[in-house]
Amino acid sequence: MRAIRLTVIGLFVICIAVACGGGGGTTTVEPTSTPSSSSSISPTPSGSVSPTATPTGSHTPTPTPTPTATPSTGPTPVPTITDTIVVFGYNDLGMHCMNEDFSKIMVLPPYNTMHATVIQRGPEPSFLMSGITVSYEIPNNTRSDNKTNFWTYAAAIFGHTVPVNIGLAGNGLTGTMTSLASSGRNDWSVVGVPITPLDDNMTENPYQLCKITVRKGLYEKAETQAVMPVSWEISCQLCHGSPGVAPDVDILRRHDTMHGTTLENSTPVMCGACHAQAPLGTTGSPSLSHAMHSAHASRMAPVSTLEVSCYACHPGIRTKCMRDVHYSAGKNCLYCHGDMAAVGSTARSPWVTEPTCGSCHARAGFEYEQPGVLYRDSKGHNGVHCSACHGSPHAITPTVVAADNLQAITIQGYSGAISNCVVCHKGTPGDGFNHTLGEGGGEDKPLNAGAGSDPIDMLVVLLLLAGVAASATGMSLGTRRA
Repeated sequence: MRAIRLTVIGLFVICIAVACGGGGGTTTVEPTSTPSSSSSISPTPSGSVSPTATPTGSHTPTPTPTPTATPSTGPTPVPTITDTIVVFGYNDLGMHCMNEDFSKIMVLPPYNTMHATVIQRGPEPSFLMSGITVSYEIPNNTRSDNKTNFWTYAAAIFGHTVPVNIGLAGNGLTGTMTSLASSGRNDWSVVGVPITPLDDNMTENPYQLCKITVRKGLYEKAETQAVMPVSWEISCQLCHGSPGVAPDVDILRRHDTMHGTTLENSTPVMCGACHAQAPLGTTGSPSLSHAMHSAHASRMAPVSTLEVSCYACHPGIRTKCMRDVHYSAGKNCLYCHGDMAAVGSTARSPWVTEPTCGSCHARAGFEYEQPGVLYRDSKGHNGVHCSACHGSPHAITPTVVAADNLQAITIQGYSGAISNCVVCHKGTPGDGFNHTLGEGGGEDKPLNAGAGSDPIDMLVVLLLLAGVAASATGMSLGTRRA
């Protein structure tokens, strides 16, 4: 009996610590493997290799990407006591591009963004925006400095040093996501993760999985894996370069000849220094999108044999980022975006003038993107982000890439859009499914967005309190004093 009482008291102390850590977030106890906060910039880990002028090691291209789930490694996860929470991960674009070499030209840096929607399951599900920790990691991809020379040239490109293995937004390959509640969103995100297409085995994989874990205090509450796509397959060499002249040098030399610049002698050159690039927040005229598409629209004959001409610059011949449900239906890039001349038109605003679901799809009672909001930022079904259920832009599920389908298969047992009501609801709602922002198409349904309540946690606390009270009166749980 004495042993039982001591066990109950010990469990009670642990439970109180968990309740305090999970509710306020200030005393959360995490295992030693928990990633550091994404808001901090960590120095280079001891023993890491300093960046070199060129990427080290050799990598093996993947001709036809068919990635599979990468098992996590490291310490045993903290115990899971309930499945009352579900998490959905999604990339903001469905593909991020970056340069492989930064010594001459930088079009785009290593910079990847992931989002996560966390939902408290119940008869009326709610968004969880506080009282939890949402962490991310990329299994089998723990560093980038030995795969790219970005950090060697970052200071020359941006005018300031960038810590090794840290991206331009201050985040690394592991860390914690930030709640976007203060900006009016109901999901979490990490911005600017400096992932490359090479994993730690130096194998090229543009569709690596990002593991997202939700913890409340000591306990792991939910986990998912979603694709964090990245490719450096910008195939300038298909048209540029000659014996003794590298493609990037050829590009700068031609630019100098045509526009009276001196870029060849000013390397490394950031295209956004003169041309507006929305992803980098730079200004200038014409925009890089307009300049590139309009200038090359009449010069695509050398790549006419490609599956789609876009693969000459966008990834690509190996990556094949055109992979989602539209591709399976026989549609290609041009079907939604138009040809090169259309994309390069000055009447178009790059990254803003984009195709919409509603321009092709129509179904009675259904709403698609919110007015004036792109798919990647839109919400539906009582405020859930479209990408949480359907997948990222360019990766609307099901896709022909196995990794894109893993999250849906894991969560509901089959690929495609999340369509099983009991993924979020504890029981199928009697009022049917609505594909609108709110019930009847109104504003977000009040979903009690906040810390939420976990009935299992509360039950544990009450049972342990009862045990302590019983001990104080000479009683023990399950035992009556004679």
